[in-house]
Amino acid sequence: MAKETHTVAPAAEADDPAGSPATDRRQGAAKPKPGAATGSAPAAERKPRTTAPAPATDEPPRTAAPKPGTLADEPPATAKPKPGTPAVGTAADAPPRTAAPKPGTSADELPATAKPKPGTPAVGAGALLQLLRDGAPRTRSELAAVTGLARSTVTQRVDALLASGLIGPSGEAASTGGRPPTTFAFKPHARVVLAADLGATHARLAVTDLAGQVLAETRADLDIAAGPQTVLDWVIEHGHALLSEIDRDPSGLLGVGIGLPGPVEHSTGRAVNPPIMPGWDGFDVPHYVGEHFTAPVLVDNDVNIMALGEHFTHWPDAEHLLFVKAATGIGCGIISDGQVFRGAQGAAGDMGHIKVAEPGPVCRCGNTGCLEAVASGAAIAAALAEQDIKAHSALDVVELARAGSVPALRLLRQAGRDIGEVLAAAVNLLNPAVIVIGGSLALAGDHLLAGVREVIYQRSLPLATQHLRIVQSRTGERAGAVGAGVMAINHGLSPSRVDALLA
Repeated sequence: MAKETHTVAPAAEADDPAGSPATDRRQGAAKPKPGAATGSAPAAERKPRTTAPAPATDEPPRTAAPKPGTLADEPPATAKPKPGTPAVGTAADAPPRTAAPKPGTSADELPATAKPKPGTPAVGAGALLQLLRDGAPRTRSELAAVTGLARSTVTQRVDALLASGLIGPSGEAASTGGRPPTTFAFKPHARVVLAADLGATHARLAVTDLAGQVLAETRADLDIAAGPQTVLDWVIEHGHALLSEIDRDPSGLLGVGIGLPGPVEHSTGRAVNPPIMPGWDGFDVPHYVGEHFTAPVLVDNDVNIMALGEHFTHWPDAEHLLFVKAATGIGCGIISDGQVFRGAQGAAGDMGHIKVAEPGPVCRCGNTGCLEAVASGAAIAAALAEQDIKAHSALDVVELARAGSVPALRLLRQAGRDIGEVLAAAVNLLNPAVIVIGGSLALAGDHLLAGVREVIYQRSLPLATQHLRIVQSRTGERAGAVGAGVMAINHGLSPSRVDALLA
């Protein structure tokens, strides 16, 4: 830190204060003692004694007459700084004053001008790690400049992160004179997470590093209606197998993330009245899986984790994003201000049960005319079956569309329009920057996407669609698994969790 320099301004020469006329007549003007130098103005510049005295507010402050032998330009005794006191410059030159730290204040506290607002968490090792998670190497000095912490404090916290293995040396920065400083960077391979994307008729399991990169994965056709024990036993068994495949011990697991195809209370990890998941209502998924892994287990709706995975991998700068899953069912994951928006009870984004047809077919939720009952993969397969076209699932519809089946393509385009009707209202309500269409039906090509765009641009307000992008999922079938992994990573690497890990 550069040393502050202060300039000493010369003291102003004191003029002889003008006394009152009555006093001048009785006693005369005060004179300095013999031999004392005077700093008063020349006689020619003095005001006549007959002039009325200036108002009290205009009078200069009275100072004592200088003692014999004192130079005229010396400051009065009362203005002299005490021995050891730093020189004082002019008001314009003086730096902002900061209060001295109170006794007992820790040395790593931020200076007054850099302290966070009340309620802001202290910059601990966990918060320091967040700055390094982007993968860019930084020196201790750079970290100190960003956080406002003392260099010694940054060194202590960097050493703690080095010992944990979460960061490591990554070379040297350019030297500005002397030995080049060492840079440090995040180590994504320090730990791994287990991620499970459980759909209505499929299951995908993956092990990812701390940057969300898939290291190993497996997939199976698995009916969610088989019940929680059957499905979760598959997750546990194949999870251990994947860890063994990449030579990872379960003790190195940072967390487990699971997505379920139904409403989930995220705080407890329990499904709440899921319409297509018999036996899952209120089942304690985190406890059941946590008995086989020592890491924390987090559970969320499958569309929420797909939205999180797509946002993390391809749209990190989009603060507001909607991810629509069109498969056996239809749902929407909402990213608002860069975070998953779940609503009060975790039911936000359940667009599949918004009414779009009157009268309409009976939905599995018990109502009629729901979007899912007319535009999902199961609904399209049923409509094709009525035309004597063999189709039983969303994947059958995709295969027919890729083979050029006109009835399948026509129904896909209409399904896109029906989805667009609901999304047009969501665009006016939420004003997203990006809408991503994913799920198995999106694999059929642009026919579904074209129907969605057609209605949204027709029905939504021009201002809301001015910069709106409606695109197909770029993460594809991995979106759910990647998102489940990101959910576990964000929880495991949160500042409070990292601080607890290093304690």
